[in-house]
Amino acid sequence: MKIHDLKPNARKRRTRVGHGDGSGKGSFSGRGCKGQNSRAGGGVRPGFEGGQSGLLDRMPKLRGFKNPNRVEAQILNLDTLEENYKDGEKVSLETLIEKNLIRKNNAKVKILGDGTLTKKLEVAEGILLSASAKKALS
Repeated sequence: MKIHDLKPNARKRRTRVGHGDGSGKGSFSGRGCKGQNSRAGGGVRPGFEGGQSGLLDRMPKLRGFKNPNRVEAQILNLDTLEENYKDGEKVSLETLIEKNLIRKNNAKVKILGDGTLTKKLEVAEGILLSASAKKALS
């Protein structure tokens, strides 16, 4: 495409209905003859199927409630702590963020018991532990 190929977009004019038979949209103005849809304000609501059960009514429903504000716990295993922490160090949200083991935007952390732990670590308040992780850390 070159600059001399450019031209303004063709203007679209809206069709004016009800402006005489010569316009092509006169007489009944494209609404057919009589009936609910020919009237001003007439017609049926979206999804109405003439009294037949509507599609949305026929669909199976997923019952229950999904909490939009639920915070998923970020999961860490014992072997991750083994690799990233020295003996006697404290495991807290701050140290986990420093070591890039968790994301900052979520403060809920759970330690699971996968792997072995040979070091003695101190776990801060607010960090959740599984039963096997609790056993390994004590």
